Amino acid sequence: MEPVNSDVAAEPEEAPAAADAAESSDAATLGQLMLAVEELWPESLAEDWDEVGLVAGHPSAEITRVMFAVDPTLEVIDEAIEWGAELLISHHPLLLKGVTTVAANTAKGRAVHRLIESGTALLTVHTNGDSAVGGVSDVLADALGLENVAPLTPAANGLPEEGIGRVGDLAEAMTLGDFAARVFGILPSVAGGVRVSGDKDGLVRRIAVCGGAGDSLLDEVRASNADLFVTADLRHHPASEAREAAVNGRPYLIDVSHFASEWLWLPAAADALGNVLADQGLDVEIRVSTTNSDPWDFILTPGGD
Repeated sequence: MEPVNSDVAAEPEEAPAAADAAESSDAATLGQLMLAVEELWPESLAEDWDEVGLVAGHPSAEITRVMFAVDPTLEVIDEAIEWGAELLISHHPLLLKGVTTVAANTAKGRAVHRLIESGTALLTVHTNGDSAVGGVSDVLADALGLENVAPLTPAANGLPEEGIGRVGDLAEAMTLGDFAARVFGILPSVAGGVRVSGDKDGLVRRIAVCGGAGDSLLDEVRASNADLFVTADLRHHPASEAREAAVNGRPYLIDVSHFASEWLWLPAAADALGNVLADQGLDVEIRVSTTNSDPWDFILTPGGD
């Protein structure tokens, strides 16, 4: 599976002229888009350490095209600009850690300059997008066929069904090997593939998931009595310790690409935002980035080419 366009509205053959857009009474402002985003993914759901919200852009600016992406890389920013998006909504923050300069001779600075000079706003929906109903882990759980889904860690400032990670049940038990194949089949293609720890023929039914890096949730996974944990960026020591502490081999582990696990959310997020804007009578075209921002290009494995 490759990242594909997911336009919420039909794409015209040519971008509308600025004058035509200005005359439209249905045009949205960045401020209105921010309110719609807040309705879907409230900033109050973000983790304390996180940095979400508006990074660049003026709330009064007119928005006719929005692009969703996992990472605000230069390649993604260029894709958004080339398409004519006035707003890029990224899952990962551009400025999560403090910087002392945004000079154009730095990577972060080049991104900031590119956004401002092109008039492209940047808005981050990170752990608030993870925690919210219909967020990253909800989409992953749904794609894997889980039922009776609940958060692994309930949100401190949210509804009972909001929080980080999800745990739920399959309608019928599957072997770990078959379920790993299901995981592989729903994700965008990346060099790292899918890594599995556990008995290939062991049966799994109760499944915990966390889009993005989730090895900090291993205690919650064990407490949920999950047979299997699907997440990204499993480091050596937490994974090794989880295997040592396993009861009857469980929870098994499936480690996937960080990018791939969160990319699944983008089409659903685009649809959700499009529905909110349509209900408000706002005419905005929304697209999902096709840029694969997974950082790895190829992998060598025993017996591989």
